[in-house]
Amino acid sequence: MKALKMVEAKWIARCFLFASIAGSASGLCAAEPMRESFLQPMGPVADEQFNHLLRVIGITMVVILPVLVGVPLILWRYRYSAPLGEYTPRWEFSKKLEWVLWGVPVLVVVVLASWLWYSTQKLDPYEPLGPEPLQVQAIGLDWKWVFIYPDEGIATVNELALPVGRPVELTLTTDTVMQSLLISSLTGQIYAMPGMTTKLNFAATRPGVAEGENTQFNGTSFGRQKFTVRAMTPTDYATWTAGGGGGLLLDEATYTILRRQTVLAEARQDLGLEGTAQPIRMRATEDGILERIVAKYHTSGRRAHGWGGTGRPSDNSVQTAE
Repeated sequence: MKALKMVEAKWIARCFLFASIAGSASGLCAAEPMRESFLQPMGPVADEQFNHLLRVIGITMVVILPVLVGVPLILWRYRYSAPLGEYTPRWEFSKKLEWVLWGVPVLVVVVLASWLWYSTQKLDPYEPLGPEPLQVQAIGLDWKWVFIYPDEGIATVNELALPVGRPVELTLTTDTVMQSLLISSLTGQIYAMPGMTTKLNFAATRPGVAEGENTQFNGTSFGRQKFTVRAMTPTDYATWTAGGGGGLLLDEATYTILRRQTVLAEARQDLGLEGTAQPIRMRATEDGILERIVAKYHTSGRRAHGWGGTGRPSDNSVQTAE
């Protein structure tokens, strides 16, 4: 009886522990907006990737489940059953068993390859998802992302806003080493290299907040190179763009500061802003910023030093933004 009470007390304590953990988690969720994950697709590209994952899991179960079920059955028949299983010392070949052992894996590989080919063709990152996509330019730095909206005259650091229901065409480059952009709940991973551009087409089908990141290791603060993706209703997006870019201008002096090897909070301090981790909004009134950053890797002499140069950023290159 005493032992039973001790067991009950332990279970009650565990329940209180789980309840407190759940309460803390719900408090955190209430304090911060929920960030969507790969298992919660926000757009057609991520939705197709999620369905592809389910198909892969389903077909691999054809191989995994027989093993999980067959091993206990074999142990029971040949070790624990009474009487013991039939002993056949001269048995060495079974045509049916060979067909199963070799045929099923071959069939699984063929099916998986076919599905992969289908999804790869369907999710071509260069293929627009609809007419008049929103044009956004992304520049990877150490250790932050700069997004430029050329039609709206707005630039942001570590924040990507987009309207629900409108396709987005993202043009990417990097002004440092090779990087890889990933927004798991919206689209797949794509690489960017200095002096080159690549395209990524995707869309959001519902409002939400997601997280983007660089998945290519590029230095000490690699793990902090993340950005916020906000999928808004068309009305909210119109309000967001109507707010403009604030008082800071994205010009060569500002960009040279951003190009330093700093995280977002350090970049804000260098620009004379509050040293928080809040995204930065700027006015981007100059034309062809992305083109100049790409072109400087294809020129030599004085022009190659424009917009921060092509070498490792210097901490003393510019102290303040005009």
